[in-house]
Amino acid sequence: MIQSKTGILLVNLGTPDSPATSDVRRYLKEFLLDPRVIDIPAIPRNLLVRGIIAPFRAPKSAKSYKAIWTENGSPLMYYSQRAADLLQESLGADYLVKLAMRYGQPSIPSVLAQFEKAGIQRLRVIPMFPQYASATTGSVHQRVMEIVSEWQTIPDIEFVNSYPDHPLLIETFADNGKAQHPENYDHIIFSFHGLPQRQLIKADQHNYCQKQDKCCENYGAHNQFCYGAQCQLTARSIAEKLNIPREKYTVCYQSRLGKTPWIQPYTSVVLEELAHKGVKRVLVFSPAFVADCLETIFEIGTEYQEEYEEMGGEKVQLVPSLNENPKWIATLADLATSPLR
Repeated sequence: MIQSKTGILLVNLGTPDSPATSDVRRYLKEFLLDPRVIDIPAIPRNLLVRGIIAPFRAPKSAKSYKAIWTENGSPLMYYSQRAADLLQESLGADYLVKLAMRYGQPSIPSVLAQFEKAGIQRLRVIPMFPQYASATTGSVHQRVMEIVSEWQTIPDIEFVNSYPDHPLLIETFADNGKAQHPENYDHIIFSFHGLPQRQLIKADQHNYCQKQDKCCENYGAHNQFCYGAQCQLTARSIAEKLNIPREKYTVCYQSRLGKTPWIQPYTSVVLEELAHKGVKRVLVFSPAFVADCLETIFEIGTEYQEEYEEMGGEKVQLVPSLNENPKWIATLADLATSPLR
């Protein structure tokens, strides 16, 4: 008798194979040529990525990756794989858990081929992005559907859309923050990865964000798939868990690219304003990332710290991400087994 298994596909964004410039350039091309990431027509997108961004950004990014590379390789890869391994242990033999990266290795096509060979009867796809965005979760779901659509036998498939206020997720981020003693900091920042403003507007099916002031601060059915609204929900939930009053924290966005307007306020601008106000110590959560990576370890932990000192501040302290925390594994286990909302 063939034993029925449920496949659990965890997908994170990706990482270069090494901090070598050639590997970083290859990774950047695959990442930025995705039309959901840079959502402009194909010809200008190719000219921009192949002719400007990848050649000029790769050497600088390679230095940054080299600064965070460990004996275990890329931190994002290490912690993502650890989460997959620990989730497999938690779920047991009735489940087959695999990790894929949207860009780079292990690729979604190669991992899905393993599921197909295993003859799974069900597949649940869990992007490792708590907040939904077309450029992240949307891209993962599209790629999975493209590949599986060519299978001769297609199993039952479920897609986890988002989990910005999952109780265990919030509790884990709050625990990590509590370990840093937030009461010893003058201000708290919740810094999320940025997106071009146009992508939020394109995803706004009800034109809600063009009619309301501070629309993202009110989360509901009208904007349930809005990245900005989900980020605000995550930040608000963590702050409430830690009893942080609204006036003591700011929600902002980092890692913008190009000259077009991105979601604001920008983290770099917020830090500059805080420094000018005489704020000395800042605690930074980065709840868009479930595994520490370039954007957390280097951008926040190193670059923002150096810039803040130059502006007269003292400390920018990063709250570690979820990584291999047992409560994060429990969060994944719940996402893998509970009925989807």
